[in-house]
Formats: sequence, structure tokens, C-alpha cells
Amino acid sequence: MAKKSMIEREKKRERLVKQYADKRAALKAIIEDKEKPVEERFKASLKLAELPRNSSPTRLHNRCQLTGRPHAYYRKLKLSRIMLRNLGQNGEIPGMVKSSW
Repeated sequence: MAKKSMIEREKKRERLVKQYADKRAALKAIIEDKEKPVEERFKASLKLAELPRNSSPTRLHNRCQLTGRPHAYYRKLKLSRIMLRNLGQNGEIPGMVKSSW
């Protein structure tokens, strides 16, 4: 299981991404707009740089919902490979059976 501090840090990042999403989108729209004067776009880029780094969605990392494991993550199920195997063997995931041949 992942450290509690890492799981909490990831939750904090998710909160910050939601909190600043609109502000970041507005500033990025100003920066991308070639019709605006260069000074205004530059000021918008400086304001974007002043926002917290953890408010950027690229800093988010997928983690297993049960264990917090960051690697071998299945997006569709939001589980790591280890928990997927355990739950599949116990019959807790519908339609998944242990293979045998």
C-alpha cells in the first residue's frame, strides 16, 4: 500500500486542479488569442505562472483506488494489476474468471 502522505498529496492536487480549472482556461485562452496585443498576452502568461504548480492537470497521477499504488494502473477499473487479480480470483469483479487451460 502506498504511503498515506502520497495519497493525500494526490488528493490535494485533484482539489487544486478543480479549483483553478476555470482561471487557467481563461488565461490560456488569452495567451492563445493572436488578436490580443503582445503585452496583454505576456501579462496573462505571467499570471498563469503565478498559479500553484499543483493546479496543473499534468501533475496528476493515476492511483489505485484501494491501495494507492501508482504503477500498473487500469484506467477502466481504477485499480492496480495486483488488486485486479485479487478481486478477480475472489469473484468480486463480474465477468472475470481465473483462466485455466
